[in-house]
Amino acid sequence: MPFAGLDPDCILDAVEAAGHRCDGRLLALNSYENRVWQVGREDDTPLVAKFYRAGRWRDAQILEEHAWSTDLAAAELPVVAPLAAADGTTLFRHRGFRYALYPRHGGRWPPLDDPETLYRLGRLLGRIHAHGAQAPFRERPALDVERFGHEPRATVLAGSWLPAYLREAYATLSRDLLAAIEAAFAGLHWRSIRLHGDCHPGNLLWTDEGCHFVDLDDAVSGPAVQDLWMLLSGERDERQLQLAELIEGYREFHDFDARELALIEPLRALRQLHYAAWIARRWDDPAFPAAFPWFAGPRYWEEHVLALRECLAALGEPPLSLWD
Repeated sequence: MPFAGLDPDCILDAVEAAGHRCDGRLLALNSYENRVWQVGREDDTPLVAKFYRAGRWRDAQILEEHAWSTDLAAAELPVVAPLAAADGTTLFRHRGFRYALYPRHGGRWPPLDDPETLYRLGRLLGRIHAHGAQAPFRERPALDVERFGHEPRATVLAGSWLPAYLREAYATLSRDLLAAIEAAFAGLHWRSIRLHGDCHPGNLLWTDEGCHFVDLDDAVSGPAVQDLWMLLSGERDERQLQLAELIEGYREFHDFDARELALIEPLRALRQLHYAAWIARRWDDPAFPAAFPWFAGPRYWEEHVLALRECLAALGEPPLSLWD
């Protein structure tokens, strides 16, 4: 169990070891890959403590993400960066756990059905990507088909998750899907920049005053459109209108190469492949069977194969476009 021993006493001791006086209040926040807690402090606002899953990131990769989010915050972008100790340390250790501390920010999912919200988010993402394009990541990984497609497929096929009657369908379909994804990536020349990497609505804390971007734990190098497509939903005409608002705001601060729109469906398909393997790889963590009990049943895999078929069909359709 990767987080065995991370009990309330350990959490409070860790936060106090980093120089904060706790008042004993703890609230578990929604997180599966890591463990994240809101921790009350005496005579101060609560903070958020994130304990990293062992073996996922090297120290240098975590510190590079910390440095980038800190740079973005210093540029007055609403990115929640880790708190630093007096000596500049942002990655702490306690009883074998690595952890970081963050200021607490409240908020809700952004109202993505509002054109003004999309326009404002586009402006913020344009500013973030303008910084992201200034220098490359040296330690963080790249978003590529091998890591997000072929390796997840191999994980699923090597396990016992797939019902026997779906195994051949999954193997054939995922093979054809990856071939189509590779062809889509190979057919484009796109610029790789530093990204949030997992910019879905749950990682955006929206208030009446604006938005905060949280959880850059999946920061990668890749095409700019990776941070945009998860904000689109609905039928094609709805997504087209949403995209227009996002890009109008985005282009106020950073160029957007419209050719990258052809990567939206390949990126969506990679996320589908990666998600199934992510749960499979974490099944020995007791939090996963409790949170995803349906994963071990045939219905999930029937729906997963159907979703992959839909992804393959979508790859054959014209991409969304911009009205320049």
